[in-house]
Amino acid sequence: MTVAEDFRTVPPFEVLSPAQQRVPFVFNSPHSGRHYPERFLSMTRLDRNAIRRSEDCYVEALFGGAVGLGAPLLAANFPRAYLDVNREPWELDPRMFAEPIPPFANIRSARVAGGLGTVPKLVGEGLDIYPGRLPLAEAVDRIETIYKAYHNELKRLVTRTHAQFGFAVLVDCHSMPTSIRVGENGARPDFIIGDRFGVSAAPAFSEHAISLLLSMGYSVAHNKPYAGGFITEHYGRPAKGLHTLQIEVNRGLYMNERTFQKTPGFEALAQDLQRFCADLMALPDAYFLSHPLAAE
Repeated sequence: MTVAEDFRTVPPFEVLSPAQQRVPFVFNSPHSGRHYPERFLSMTRLDRNAIRRSEDCYVEALFGGAVGLGAPLLAANFPRAYLDVNREPWELDPRMFAEPIPPFANIRSARVAGGLGTVPKLVGEGLDIYPGRLPLAEAVDRIETIYKAYHNELKRLVTRTHAQFGFAVLVDCHSMPTSIRVGENGARPDFIIGDRFGVSAAPAFSEHAISLLLSMGYSVAHNKPYAGGFITEHYGRPAKGLHTLQIEVNRGLYMNERTFQKTPGFEALAQDLQRFCADLMALPDAYFLSHPLAAE
């Protein structure tokens, strides 16, 4: 069995597309995949519930309203525990594999140290995924077959959008555990907006996104503890008209984290997020074309 066979009946990812793209926005949900291949489950030491601890459950559905507003949405079907495309392609922990890993791999990143590399070692709060070492060929197959194809598709969507509209806005959609606390008083944020501390998107755009959510009655943090991962860092180039914003949604707003079931708050939140997306899309082009770095 191979990675390709893991996704023979379910594609590893899919693009939800409007009949016509009407706005310079692309939405991305890289961690909401819920197809756990039987071959993968046979490799893990975790049961079918525990393996889902890192999953951004239903995030692609929460932001699905963006498609009706004229923006494409790229959504993973492969689970984050299987492969994390919000990492560099070769962020690998050598302790996970039976053979030496390639010399070009990044083995010293903070994400690898935390067990959250491209092929993760852990899920949730420190649960080991595998009982022993994996064949290196398993990681290589996942990266070559799915990781690279996913990023090729994301790059295609962003490049096409930029060519059509003169700029592109990538909204990277995620969820976070209810346990997350921020600030000196340990407040629980409903949302965290990440822009790599002003590097991945025009500050005015980030500020407007935060203001919109605050006006809806939500609590919002900015960049802490989540400023954005590889996707935000890699695709956000405001000086070139490429803006990337990461949005983290508190899972307690819409689901039961123990049973993975939607709660009554799901529909109301999805409606709020559709209104939020519509308001972002209504921003004047000047928000994105007048970035101070654009003249450099």
